[in-house]
Amino acid sequence: MKNFPSLIPVFPLSGVIFFPKTNLPLNIFEKRYLDLINDTYNKDKLMGMVQSKKNRTEVYKIGCLGKISDYQKSKDGRILINLTGVTRFEILEEVENKKLYREFKVDYKNFELDLKNFSKAQDMTSLMEQSKIFFKRNGLLLNWREFEKLDDAQKINTLSMISPITNEEKQKLLEALTIEDKVKTLESIISFYLHDINFNNQTVQ
Repeated sequence: MKNFPSLIPVFPLSGVIFFPKTNLPLNIFEKRYLDLINDTYNKDKLMGMVQSKKNRTEVYKIGCLGKISDYQKSKDGRILINLTGVTRFEILEEVENKKLYREFKVDYKNFELDLKNFSKAQDMTSLMEQSKIFFKRNGLLLNWREFEKLDDAQKINTLSMISPITNEEKQKLLEALTIEDKVKTLESIISFYLHDINFNNQTVQ
């Protein structure tokens, strides 16, 4: 495992689940997060994203470390960045500081697979077929031809991130340890939605 920082700045954001090997564009305008981005960019470009819970102060224990791969300042003071997912982490504890943003001690040991490359690690045929139907029924467009060029980890992480499912379901996918676990979990979630849609569309004779 690479030597990632054990203390990281974290951006808690409700409704945004960030996965390794995906890209997340962010439009930053709040003072505390402007500070976070600038400090991160001037240090090692590494920061954490984690989903905040409904009460806003608590966060989920599993998040994703990202690296700032693009950084632009706008004339009105906003910062536009692209964050590239590196590996998941588990939060150990929050560390008090005098900064406007939050910092946490984290551990990466359970997520070493995030750093490996998989070309064909899992049969995703059934998942891909169901995903195409699911996306079409939800009016979502995806360039499937380009999507097929991604490796398995990128495919499952991208599908997990952009699928029209609940935040809790996405968090469950984020916490699935292996690609195989993610494929099974996402396939189960999508199958449930497709079955529910078919059931609701049935007409009573």
